[in-house]
Parts: sequence; C-alpha cells; structure tokens
Amino acid sequence: MALSADESSRLGELLTSRAEQVTQQWTEIIAGQLRGRLSQAELVRQVQELHRAMVDALGKGTVDLNGEEATELRAVLAEFSRGQARQGFSATETATGVFALKEALLAVLEVDQSIETLRDYVAFSTLIDQMGLFTFESFVRTRESLIADQAEQLLELSTPVVKLWEGVVAVPLVGTLDSARAQVVMERLLQTLVDTGSPYAIIDITGVPAVDTQVAQHILKTVVAARLMGADCIISGIRPQIAQTIVALGIEFGDIATKASLADALRHVLRLTGVETARRQPRREA
Repeated sequence: MALSADESSRLGELLTSRAEQVTQQWTEIIAGQLRGRLSQAELVRQVQELHRAMVDALGKGTVDLNGEEATELRAVLAEFSRGQARQGFSATETATGVFALKEALLAVLEVDQSIETLRDYVAFSTLIDQMGLFTFESFVRTRESLIADQAEQLLELSTPVVKLWEGVVAVPLVGTLDSARAQVVMERLLQTLVDTGSPYAIIDITGVPAVDTQVAQHILKTVVAARLMGADCIISGIRPQIAQTIVALGIEFGDIATKASLADALRHVLRLTGVETARRQPRREA
C-alpha cells in the first residue's frame, strides 16, 4: 500500500517540523530495547539516517516502498539490516528498531484527537510496517550469506593440506566426511599436488570417528583423482575398529597402501623415495 501525495506531504512535514522530538523519542525507544548493546552515538547516527531517507522519499510525492521514489530509503534500510546482522542483533531487534517509529509518531500526534489525524496515523503505520518487513527480509538474507561464508571458511580450515617432506604432502582429516567436505578435500589436495609437484600424498583418517560406505567412497574418489594427477596415495589411521567396519561392509581398497598410523605411512613413503630411516634407540644409563 502506497501513501497518497497528501499523506506523504503531511508525514514529511511532521517529520521535518518535529525532527528533533521524533528522532529523540525514536532513539530512546530503541535504546531501551537494546539495553546498552549499541553505543549512543551509533544509535543516533542510524536513526538520523533513517529519518533523512524517509523525509527525502516523502518529498517526492506518492510513496510506495517498492517504487522508484523509495530507492534510497530501501538502500538505507538494507544497510541498517546488514549492520545489525553483523553486530549480532536478532531479526526481531532489527525490525523492532523500525517499528519504534510508530510509538515516536504517536507521542507527537496524540495531542490532536481529530479523525484526520487518526487516519493519517493508520496510513503512516502501514508504511512503517512495510519498512519493518523489508528490514526483516534484508536481515535474513544477510544472515544466510554470513552463515554460508562461515561454513565455507570452516570447511577450508578443517581440511588443511600439509607438506611433510619434499615430495610428500598429507591431508589430516578430522570429523565427519560428507560430500561437500570431500569435494573441498579433493580440490585442495589436487591443487597442492600441482603447486608442489609432490608424487606422494598421505590421507590420514585418524581423526575420523567412523568409516561407512559413503566415507569410503569419498576417500576412494580422492585417491583416484590424485592418481590421475600422477600421485600415489597412502591411507593412514586405520584403527582396529575402522578395519573391522571396513571388512564388515565389504569395502575394497584394492592396491591402495594402508597404514595404522601417520608415522608408519610417512616411513613407508620415505622408503619408496629411497630415504633410509632409523628408530632412535633409548639412551642407556651410565
């Protein structure tokens, strides 16, 4: 629902002539809801920006929040929502910050009890409701984007590819290996193999709590992809429980080398590369 030209003019005049009273009342209402979680200076700045954007939009005549005349107002509302989302406020707190304008306007209009004033307040409230809903939707989109970015960052952090030795890289896996994470593992491993020119890769599953058919398939696909790049893979961290599960599920690793620990896998790779290793003997007491 759009405000008519007359309604827009009256609301614009009200917000302009009573700017200090409206913004002060609006700020106090929001401050009471946030309970000191936002600095007074920042809160005043946000309210003044919203106030200015509303006055500018109302000065263009008929106002429809979805119309061209409200482009700047929508941009300010969207930026307000993004800021609230990044600062950890809830969607309700964000939308309530806009709805608080109703109470601020009521405090200004209650001195006049005429029917026209009541009709204006209902029309003004409808516009503010639309602004609050727009703010809520913008907040949700921002939060979804932040969550997606954080999930991607966690995936990257949880799948490091480490260069252990010249020509040897390792992928220590920790936690559950699903399709999305398996794709990240494969991409990072292949890129590291290209960057380092390493002929050997160790996939360590010591930190994987359980290996089922799906996890085994993800690991096998990663091994096959690495082989296509000219690198041999060794799987380490095959604990007794995992070995029993693999046998029970009938999973075949074929000619892929498997080792009980990362240390065993590393010694195996070093032997393949012609590097001799020796176990350190405990020092004897004199």
